[in-house]
Amino acid sequence: MPVALVTGARRGIGRGVALRLARSGFDVAVNDVEADADGEAVVAEIRAIGRRALLVPLDIARIDGHDALLDLVEAELGPLACLVNNAGVSVLVRGDLLEVGEASFDRCLDINLKGTFFLTQAAARHMVRQPAEGHRSIVTISSISAEVVSTSRGEYCITKAGLAMLTKLFALRLAEEGIGVYEVRPGIIRTPMTEPSAERLGQLIEDGFTPIRRWGEPLDVAEAVATLAEGRLPFTVGQVITVDGGLTFRTL
Repeated sequence: MPVALVTGARRGIGRGVALRLARSGFDVAVNDVEADADGEAVVAEIRAIGRRALLVPLDIARIDGHDALLDLVEAELGPLACLVNNAGVSVLVRGDLLEVGEASFDRCLDINLKGTFFLTQAAARHMVRQPAEGHRSIVTISSISAEVVSTSRGEYCITKAGLAMLTKLFALRLAEEGIGVYEVRPGIIRTPMTEPSAERLGQLIEDGFTPIRRWGEPLDVAEAVATLAEGRLPFTVGQVITVDGGLTFRTL
C-alpha cells in the first residue's frame, strides 16, 4: 500500500488530509511538533479506517532531524509515495508592516519555508533512491496569501509566496523522475488557526466576501490533496489548486 507523510497533521487541515488519504488507501505517518493526545487520536482514527499509521513527532525547522524522520517512516511503513507539506505557523502578532519583529519573521521563515524546503529536498532524495510503486507526489499546502496581500501579517505572506516558487522548482526538477509536485492554496478554512478571527471572518463570509458563502472545511482541502496524491492529474507539472470558495476572484 502507498505511504504518505503529512506534516502538521494532529489538527486542522493536516488532520483532515491524513484521514482522507487513509480512506484512499494510504498508510499514513502523522507528523507534528510534539506527540500529544491529538496526534494519538489521529493515529487511532486512521487505524480504525483499516490503514497503518505512525506518529512521528518533529519540529520541521530542525533540519538535522529530517533524514532520521524519513528513515523511520520507511522502516515502519515502507517507501514514501507522498509527502504533504502542511506544517506552518502564523505571525506572532498582527500589526503594522513597519513594526514586524525579527522573532516573528524568523519563526515564519524557519518553519513555513526553510523547514519545508529542506524536508522536501530530503524526501525527494529518498523517493529517487527508493522508488515506491504507483504515483509519487509532493503536495505543498500554502495559502491564498501566496498571492493575496495582507499587510498585517507580511512575514506570513512572504513565506507562502516562497512556497509557490518552491513548488515550481521541485516540480521542474522532479518531473523527469516521475514525481508529481503540486501546490494547494486554501482560503478561509475553519481550523484552530482561524478560530481567533472566527467572528470577523464569519461575518465577512455572510456578507459575500466569498462567492460560495460558507466556511471552507479541512475536508475541502483534503479532497484536492487526495486528487493529486492519487495521480488523477497525470499530465500536469507544478499544478496549483486554489480552494477558497472563489475569494480570489475579482469583479468590477
